[in-house]
Amino acid sequence: QVQLVESGGGLVQPGGSLRLSCAASGFTFSNYVMSWYRQAPGKERELVATMTTFGGTTNYADSVKGRFTISRDNAENTAYLQMNSLKVEDTAVYYCNARRHFIDYWGQGTQVTVSS
Repeated sequence: QVQLVESGGGLVQPGGSLRLSCAASGFTFSNYVMSWYRQAPGKERELVATMTTFGGTTNYADSVKGRFTISRDNAENTAYLQMNSLKVEDTAVYYCNARRHFIDYWGQGTQVTVSS
């Protein structure tokens, strides 16, 4: 049974930090490209960050470059998103995604709210 379980979301003040985790099971984690997406109320889901299978390449949305860092631990079957210098506009539900060829797995999402 494939599972992606996100954790680490919450309420944080502007300028603060959060670290999201995505625990994977039921598939060969190291074979999949891992990404984080987010969806704010009334907006479409957008790609935040992507990391290739063994971490050789990362890509970020322009809006988070220099503030967010994606990483993965293939031994622990876990992906991470370190989010620093958070802004109000980062408020969204954050989703973990695993992709290989035409196969897509999604987590249930974790809420991140940035507010004073």
